[in-house]
Amino acid sequence: MKLGSPAPSFTINAALAGKEFSFNLSESLKKGPVVLYFYPKSFTSICTLEAHEFAEAMVQFESMNATVIGVSNDTIETQKKFSTMECHNKFPVGSDINLVLIKAYDAAFKLPGNTYINEHLYKSIERHLFADRISYVITQDGVIVSAVKDQEAHTHIENALSVLKKIQKIKN
Repeated sequence: MKLGSPAPSFTINAALAGKEFSFNLSESLKKGPVVLYFYPKSFTSICTLEAHEFAEAMVQFESMNATVIGVSNDTIETQKKFSTMECHNKFPVGSDINLVLIKAYDAAFKLPGNTYINEHLYKSIERHLFADRISYVITQDGVIVSAVKDQEAHTHIENALSVLKKIQKIKN
């Protein structure tokens, strides 16, 4: 996604504190900016670390009226568990099993064709796709002002907080 472009609007099934709900970007933007981050798979090592780090930083995000949502192509049942166990009930995680949102935000990642995972666990080509580790900061007027693709979990939190602080300075 190009910086300065409008963020694709979306509604997605999500979980917060183990409860399913419908997350709508437009509604969330009415409250403030949105940090949308994509990650490959719930309950894997780096994805779990990233969820912990976002949860620990939620007080800072909330102080800037920012909403955080993580998205992967895990099922909603998995996300219900992940939202409590790893996100510590602090922010929602969305379930994009058909990769519609993931593709809309150019966040799809295809595993190399010769991996054990592809050959033995996933039979269809579509199941080879996952969300890449990408985060976006979307301003209240729906514009993407930051896009970070990095495998280091902490980079996403640090960048999002830095961008949000700059937005606050401009507003004040």
